[in-house]
Amino acid sequence: MKRKILSILFLFFILTNISGAAVLKSNAVTKRIPAGTKFNIKLQTPISTKTNKAGDYFSAILIDDEKTQKNIILPAGSIIRGSIQQVTPNKRFSRGAVLYVDFDHVVIPNGRQLPIDMIISGKVNLRFDGGVYYNKGYGEAVQQNWDKAIEITSDATNYGMDIGEGVLYSTARILTVPICAIGGAIGGGAYLLGDSIADMFRKGLPVEFNQGEVLTVILTQPIDVPIN
Repeated sequence: MKRKILSILFLFFILTNISGAAVLKSNAVTKRIPAGTKFNIKLQTPISTKTNKAGDYFSAILIDDEKTQKNIILPAGSIIRGSIQQVTPNKRFSRGAVLYVDFDHVVIPNGRQLPIDMIISGKVNLRFDGGVYYNKGYGEAVQQNWDKAIEITSDATNYGMDIGEGVLYSTARILTVPICAIGGAIGGGAYLLGDSIADMFRKGLPVEFNQGEVLTVILTQPIDVPIN
């Protein structure tokens, strides 16, 4: 008999808690932040492909309030935490480092942790698999050298035209423009050859973000934030 009474009391306790949870759940109000929303965050932890490895954690804080006309959904100062997924170090032949990060969760004002999916945007390039980098490799380095060589030739030619405006306009240009153009072409070619050879032995750029640096990130999945 005593055991039956205890069983009834236990069942009553379970049903009461389930009912209370349902009431709380039904009263919960959330606001959705859609995918594609941009945030500005300030790093509290430096990140570098030179020093970090997979599994290292980092944190950042939200700089601006994310709000609607009536509600602040995520206040400035909310903490965002994440970890390093993978690091591909920079190598010779100008192959730049690749950094993979995972933004794990954001801590909302009531202390609850909400999963969050974001990618870094803005000052870095983004690979198809989500890795961020500054430069690709040798092909890109040679293209940049070519562009610089063209710029050197163009600047030299324009310089010759500017000199020609000083004295006997037409006669001076006949002399100065071709001379400066040829000199610029030689200089640009020398730069292209020399720097392209150097890029074979030069390492590409690492990916580095300093403590306190502001990053722009984009939400890749919507997030529903409780506001009551």
